[in-house]
Amino acid sequence: MERTATADTKASAAPSGAPLADDSGPDSVLDPGLLDAMPRQREVAATAGELALAPAGRAAVSVSASTPAVPGESRLLVALRRLHPWRLLPTPTGTPFTFGYAMLLLVTSLVAQYADPTLVNELHQASSTDVAHLVRDPFLVLIASALWIVGGMMSPYAILFLLVLTALERRIGGVRAAGVFLSGHILATLATEGTVGIAVLAGHLPNSSLHRLDYGISFGVATSIGALSGLLRPWLGLPLIGLFGWSLVEDLIEFTDPMTNWGHLISLTIGIATLPLIRRWQQESAALA
Repeated sequence: MERTATADTKASAAPSGAPLADDSGPDSVLDPGLLDAMPRQREVAATAGELALAPAGRAAVSVSASTPAVPGESRLLVALRRLHPWRLLPTPTGTPFTFGYAMLLLVTSLVAQYADPTLVNELHQASSTDVAHLVRDPFLVLIASALWIVGGMMSPYAILFLLVLTALERRIGGVRAAGVFLSGHILATLATEGTVGIAVLAGHLPNSSLHRLDYGISFGVATSIGALSGLLRPWLGLPLIGLFGWSLVEDLIEFTDPMTNWGHLISLTIGIATLPLIRRWQQESAALA
């Protein structure tokens, strides 16, 4: 009550229209818009970086008070956003070839796991790219053999198929990625089974080798890895080709399935040999994008 009364006395004593003297100092002048018994409004920063008083009659708000600091994102989240991890897997619109092929392989893998074993064995025998089938009906068995995955959808080559074919198709397109995959699958199959046929004719292998069971996607995947390695940055492409190549050499040293192991190395070599063409395709795809 005492402070209010003092303020009323000063207001009545001052002439009409004259500025009121503030108690803060002899040279200060009280803005008519400021209420007595209230603290002075805080100064806010103008857009140009200079300090300016808030307009009279409007409550000024501190910029720092009204806009709390947003904590910075971790480097891991920023790196993941730049890598776009959701683009590692196939999609119907982004990578139609890989996505459609993966759905087909999923169906055949479920058949191989849950169907009658006798039926599954007959399907595998009919799809085998052995010498006898290649001589009789090469086109059919070369396509049919690529519809099965040895070990099912959780095998290492199934995972590599999803990651590698997706990355390759995003860079060169679906038709060209299919061409790379099928070229490795076909050429490596003909190279290995042709060697078996020659060895049988020369008497180095028995006639039963002509009906050797041979199917799967591993040759096509190995070729795609060789082609993709040249499109990635060196810090990623070189370790990829090095680790995969070394695993193939180790399999060959173990000598458990030499024809298949040689086929993997041949497929990888085919993929690496196509790098000049693959890089040109990538440039053309980037120009059209």
